[in-house]
Amino acid sequence: MSELPKPVASNALAPADPRDDPWAELRSLTPARIALGRSGASLPTREVLAFGIAHAQARDAVQAALDVDALAAALQPLSLPIIRTQSAAETRSAYLARPDWGRRLSPESRQELDALARSDGPEVLLVIADGLSAVAPQRHASALISALLPQLDGLRIGPLVIATQARVALADEIAESLGARLVVCLIGERPGLSSPDSLGAYLTYAPKVGTTDEARICISNIRPKGCAIGDAATLIAASLRAALATRRSGVALREPSNLLPTSDQKP
Repeated sequence: MSELPKPVASNALAPADPRDDPWAELRSLTPARIALGRSGASLPTREVLAFGIAHAQARDAVQAALDVDALAAALQPLSLPIIRTQSAAETRSAYLARPDWGRRLSPESRQELDALARSDGPEVLLVIADGLSAVAPQRHASALISALLPQLDGLRIGPLVIATQARVALADEIAESLGARLVVCLIGERPGLSSPDSLGAYLTYAPKVGTTDEARICISNIRPKGCAIGDAATLIAASLRAALATRRSGVALREPSNLLPTSDQKP
């Protein structure tokens, strides 16, 4: 896939001299569009241009295709088998128009997975899905999985599954086919105007077709300027171990506390 330009925050086009913008310090703390100023009755030209760039990046992220070969190559050093699957949506336009097709496997992918099923399925299955932003898994999935796997020592990990034209629920059918106890779906989230490359992780215990969203644990906004890769890996590992131990996930499982150290915690 073609690489998108890096996200441009609104404050990236602010005046160079802070004395020309008394809100500069506040704006530097957030990518949110605050204190934009005005030019007459309208926004300053720099803000109109920044918004246009951000909007174009979000649209491009939705339409971008996942480079499966490049992702598979990035995942190869992890020494896990890699399986490629596709949803019932054959094209991007069909995927966007029919979300239900993105939640079910194509007949060909279902047949291939059924042929790989074993009685002793994996405890944890990792599915990398394009979702609404293929840019996110393309940029962050291999780094996140690399940080996650060392924290899953002792667990039986299944093959890495790459799913295209995929919604979150597609991972349920994939995991059910392979007999996995728990699935982690790493998927590109709907782009925002400051985050076209945000990755989400959805954990589901006992996944099966028809599982609804309250049964999932969600860790979102995984990206360098959001939930950092290392922090996300720690949260995912702690959450999935809690789910395996209690045999539940989502609202039925209280979110694990004290997963990450805080500045006021003593060593």
